Amino acid sequence: MRILFCSKTQQLMNRVFIHPVRPSAAVRWRAARLFCSSSPDEEKPQRSMLRHLTTKIKATGPIPVAEYMREVLTNPVMGYYVKNNMLGPDGDFITSPEISQIFGELLGVWIISEWMGAGGPKQLQLVELGPGKGSLAADVLRVFSQLQSVLGVASVSLHLVEVSPVLSRLQAQNLTGTRSQEAASEDEPVYRRGETSTGLPVSWYRRLDDVPAGFSVFLAHEFFDALPIHKFQRTAKGWREVMVDIDPEKPEQLRFVVAPSPTLASSTLVQAGERRDHVEVCAEGGVIVQQLVRRITEDGGAALIADYGHDGTKTDTFRGFKDHQLHDVLASPGSSDLTADVDFSYLRRVAGGGVACLGPVTQTTFLKNMGIDTRLQVLLRNCSDPSTKKQLISSYDMLTNPAKMGKRFHFFSLLHPSRLAKPKRSEGMKMEKKSPAPLPVAGFTEFSLS
Repeated sequence: MRILFCSKTQQLMNRVFIHPVRPSAAVRWRAARLFCSSSPDEEKPQRSMLRHLTTKIKATGPIPVAEYMREVLTNPVMGYYVKNNMLGPDGDFITSPEISQIFGELLGVWIISEWMGAGGPKQLQLVELGPGKGSLAADVLRVFSQLQSVLGVASVSLHLVEVSPVLSRLQAQNLTGTRSQEAASEDEPVYRRGETSTGLPVSWYRRLDDVPAGFSVFLAHEFFDALPIHKFQRTAKGWREVMVDIDPEKPEQLRFVVAPSPTLASSTLVQAGERRDHVEVCAEGGVIVQQLVRRITEDGGAALIADYGHDGTKTDTFRGFKDHQLHDVLASPGSSDLTADVDFSYLRRVAGGGVACLGPVTQTTFLKNMGIDTRLQVLLRNCSDPSTKKQLISSYDMLTNPAKMGKRFHFFSLLHPSRLAKPKRSEGMKMEKKSPAPLPVAGFTEFSLS
């Protein structure tokens, strides 16, 4: 059923769409992620990570896949995300915000639409989890500037949850230039503060819990897919956890093994009545969703999650990428990105009934519902450079083509229950004043300018 946006939301779209394309360097990309070869300088930390893992396994026995992922990706000394700038054409992969400005612009419109749907609170905190290079935040903030008259006197601030020192410095450079400063102590909850060229305050945190309370819209783009997962295998004796062990015949290599007896994780994380024979559960992602639910119910706001994913149908999605190719997840730990598809059915289940959950819908559906076709036509009309036009069309195809990113990525949202509340109805002879009907949720309902 076609649902038309209200005139206010259409006006938001139209006002953003009159602005020209941002300058950007030509980049190479692929449907999932772009991967580049390792340099010789990377070999030493890779060997150090392997040595670290084998030492741990020798001391404690086989470790869960979740612990393996956590060490490889976020170990404070040797972690892949901690030590590397893996984004962009010179890094290991490119994400949607790097491919096209339109992606971030449409998310900026979505945020303001949800702020309006909540009645236009006096405070708006934009909180991004795993903000990459800061490209998405920069595009969203540009939309905020263009729609400043809509935001009015609302107090707007940006809060970035980032564990990587390398990426936080890059984010600061891209978002604040020289207008940021690290905290005097590493123990400070806010480890960096700054402001944009327009004076909008920006703060950096290592943990979501440290972000102050208040009406917030949370963005998590390609964040949940990198969180540690537990893997479980159905056996004749019941569910058993898949572990990482040292190969006894090749001591310098790792292998997967199945735990001989139940673990705490296999006893508590597998859903009763599960029909699949192999299951991946991201318990850490579940905890974060519960934190988001608590914040949204207590302080108002919304969360938008965009990631690789499925709705409880897939089994073994754990994979690594290196040199443009799939890479053995246990080979040369620390040299490749590790990822697993997000199980949105699990996120919905742990969210419970305290919030309204929408989606998942494919990226193609979400972006087209948001008006990406209209935005592309405006940019093409305002662009005279043939190479830039070609890049715009190619970027659009990469984002929306079902054979590329369009069907692989999904959008999922958590909303305050009042956001979708129906207007009050008259009771008996007494007529109650109807509340305005809630705005349709942008991206999850079809958009039309007619």
